[in-house]
Amino acid sequence: MAETIVKVRNVYKSFGEHKILNGVDLDIEEGKITAVIGKSGTGKSVLLKNIIGILKPDSGEIFFKDRDIAKMNERELLEIRKNIGYLFQDAALFDFMSVEDNIKFPLVEQLGMKNGSELSGRVAELLDLVELPGIEKKFPSELSGGMRKRVGLARAIAVRPKIVLFDEPTTGLDPILAESIDGLIDMVNKELNMTCVVISHDIASVFRHADKIALLYDGVIQFCGTPKDALASNHEVLKHFISNSFRCAASETV
Repeated sequence: MAETIVKVRNVYKSFGEHKILNGVDLDIEEGKITAVIGKSGTGKSVLLKNIIGILKPDSGEIFFKDRDIAKMNERELLEIRKNIGYLFQDAALFDFMSVEDNIKFPLVEQLGMKNGSELSGRVAELLDLVELPGIEKKFPSELSGGMRKRVGLARAIAVRPKIVLFDEPTTGLDPILAESIDGLIDMVNKELNMTCVVISHDIASVFRHADKIALLYDGVIQFCGTPKDALASNHEVLKHFISNSFRCAASETV
């Protein structure tokens, strides 16, 4: 049985009077792909940002290999983030930097790499991995949405983290590009041996590659299990969410 790499325990998070997370519990198993699904505005991205320490919970605990991220100071968080890659929904590339400099950024800032040829070699290797060789000198404004996602992924895995968090990785992409991103997530998981957590509205994508599916609803995880368990579940919200998602996906292909 896989070990748990991240444990979320009774996490609450509010913004003013607006309660987002209302006692979330979730185990993320090492070496697996965990998908977190749920309607827009249910707090999925907020959960990821708490896991990486961009946000701090109002209460509760978030353990990364038995160290509580929620109680860490900024210096401790910087050290932990070497183990956690994050692909933002919009890729969040620096517009004023070339592709090469975007990917170099975590290598220099987090790992302290200084050797120019070594850095360039690592960038080339990462761009090959995401199937975008030779675009080092391009700027984000010159890239398509799918290409920006791939560059964002190259940057997220640059420091060889143990876990990668994906925030809506296929949003805004056509079905063919979405499948190619799914393939890259599988590559990161299986070939690079990185644990993956994927937030997604794309149910077809989730069922293609997730080992475990967690439903976030009303601020708590209301279901957690395998895709097979999800399809067999009698949980009304989960059934409604899955059926609606597949129906919408089918209508988009007509």
